[in-house]
Order: sequence, then structure tokens, then C-alpha cells
Amino acid sequence: MSLEVRGLGPLAAPRRGRVVAFDADRGLGELAEEGGERYGFHAVAIADGSRQIASGAAVTFHLLASPLGTLEASELVALDAGRMAYPTTP
Repeated sequence: MSLEVRGLGPLAAPRRGRVVAFDADRGLGELAEEGGERYGFHAVAIADGSRQIASGAAVTFHLLASPLGTLEASELVALDAGRMAYPTTP
């Protein structure tokens, strides 16, 4: 049995999108699915554990129901490794 949300299909299905914003200081970001729907995410949702990802990075992700009753992105995996952002020192 898969959980479905009206118009979104099964929540367990992997999705594709692009990071549109990420604030590393707050650990909060937003991504846009290929269909245009936007979802928030927290840095702990980045699958490689780095807690860093660049705006513009193409990703795969899953959706989870948040405690606030909305959907949020989870298990983010960057598809283009060159777009991963790690802090650099000048």
C-alpha cells in the first residue's frame, strides 16, 4: 500500500527537482520539482550528511509529511556532483 496525496502520486516515489535556495546558516532550503511545485527542506535531509548543497543543484528527493501538516523534501541526492557546495576559506 502506498500513501498518495491528491495530484502528487505515491509519496515514496523518488522525484527530481532543483535547489532554488539554501541558507547554510539556518540550515533551511527550498527546491522546485520539475513540475513547478516547491518544497522546503532542512540540511539534515541532504543524504550525504554534508549539510551543504548549492543553489541550482539538480537533485532527487522523496516527500515526507511534516509535523506542520505540509510536505517537505527528504533524502536529497545531488545529481551533478560539481554543484555540491562545501565551505571554502579565502
